[in-house]
Amino acid sequence: MQQLNWIWHGQTISAVTCPPQNGRPDQGAVLLLHGFGASWRHWRHSIAALSAAGLRVYAMDLLGFGGSAKPRSQLPGEPASSGSVSYGFDLWAEQVVDFSDSVIGPGPLQLVGNSIGGVVALNAARLLQKQGRPPLQVVLIDCAQRALDSKRLGELPLLQRWSRPLLMATVRQRWLIGGLFKLLARPQVVRQVLAQAYPSGNNVDQELLDLLLEPSRDPGAQESFRGFVNLFNDRLAPELLAGLNLPVRMLWGEADPWEPVAEARRWANIYPCIRELVVLPGLGHCPQDEAPDQVNPILLRWLTPTAAPGPNPQTQP
Repeated sequence: MQQLNWIWHGQTISAVTCPPQNGRPDQGAVLLLHGFGASWRHWRHSIAALSAAGLRVYAMDLLGFGGSAKPRSQLPGEPASSGSVSYGFDLWAEQVVDFSDSVIGPGPLQLVGNSIGGVVALNAARLLQKQGRPPLQVVLIDCAQRALDSKRLGELPLLQRWSRPLLMATVRQRWLIGGLFKLLARPQVVRQVLAQAYPSGNNVDQELLDLLLEPSRDPGAQESFRGFVNLFNDRLAPELLAGLNLPVRMLWGEADPWEPVAEARRWANIYPCIRELVVLPGLGHCPQDEAPDQVNPILLRWLTPTAAPGPNPQTQP
């Protein structure tokens, strides 16, 4: 595995690549995209397995996360300042497209995303499709549903709808976000979150704690957190799925506490691009890390060159 430090718009992006192993012929490129608060290291149990099957594997830290730079956030309505960025799904999708052009190079590409990485993958696929070079397919693992987005405000209880303007004004404040971030980025709090995200408790180890906590100590970590929690009007998976003409496959932990599997089943019944949904009983929000022995065989089946075509929705179980 080779560490990459790619410079994108003047910012350092942390990534890794792993070529096909065991003398296997190159089966094409796959780019793995992590979720909120994570990094390429969250694919620690998948990279070797995929490369051993002949895939050319890339994994990248989105700007603001992991080992990538964490520039100052610029929210809507704020004056532009040197080096600041507007965090969001368009920025991250452009990062993926440019990484594909500059680092991965021409040829078939498949995108795999967990949580917000799933929305990033869908948005990048939209851009690539618009350019006439769509990825072979997108694989979503517990894709973020973004229930607090303003476009879904009507689905929230009346009190939450009424208090939304106050919430939006409050989380813009750097002093408040800084205190909240320090409160959340503590080992005991992260362990509590992981107990929800990994209901089986599998693979909740010191390495996982380190990969989540270490980036929180970087200068700028509070700024990227501020940018993310202010994404009240950004891309939603359903609107992206509705516009894609390429295969999408979904893998879901049935016990995900934040992204209900019922919504995934609804997507599978509505959007023609979704070829398959596999539900994993007892697993949570990050099944690729919680149960790689179950997830990796599914990914390998899907990511082979013959997997992208296929029938319309098949839901298992």
